[in-house]
Amino acid sequence: MKTLGIFRHAKSDWHDARLRDFDRPLNKRGRKGAALMGLHIRDQAVGWKRVLASPAVRVTQTIELAGESAGEMPPITWDRRIYLASSATLLDLLREQTGDPGSIMLVGHNPGLEDLIFDLVPDDGRSPMRDLVEEKFPTAAYAVVELDIDSWDALSEGSGRLVHLTRPRDLDPELGPHPLD
Repeated sequence: MKTLGIFRHAKSDWHDARLRDFDRPLNKRGRKGAALMGLHIRDQAVGWKRVLASPAVRVTQTIELAGESAGEMPPITWDRRIYLASSATLLDLLREQTGDPGSIMLVGHNPGLEDLIFDLVPDDGRSPMRDLVEEKFPTAAYAVVELDIDSWDALSEGSGRLVHLTRPRDLDPELGPHPLD
């Protein structure tokens, strides 16, 4: 059994049209959401052994704020392939992990993260939270998937069960959808 955490970056700032997508920082709501989700992730006490993350600015800031809030952060591997990656790319990245850690957290972007959940978690009724992901896997959402595998190189579609899903609005209604989102 392996455990995969999936953490989407917090809400980013779109006000400076000159910035490349990769360079967009978090906005005020995103900073608040990242810090709140950091506390929540810590309180789940999974004990992440490895973090794989996109080096995009909004991801690095999300991780920094979540880690400061939680007071802890496991080792991070920054991998540019995660930036706007497809589910297939994320699956390949996870399969190539060495040292066989029991738990890995992936921090990145949609639609890849959401599609990864759909690819790993079958729509068979064993994971009722999957329906919430179908509605939307919003910014700063955090999911945990238990995988019925013994090693990461054995990761395959349909091998997971979604056991946890928290969106920022679940912890603070002010962080929920706004009319302009």
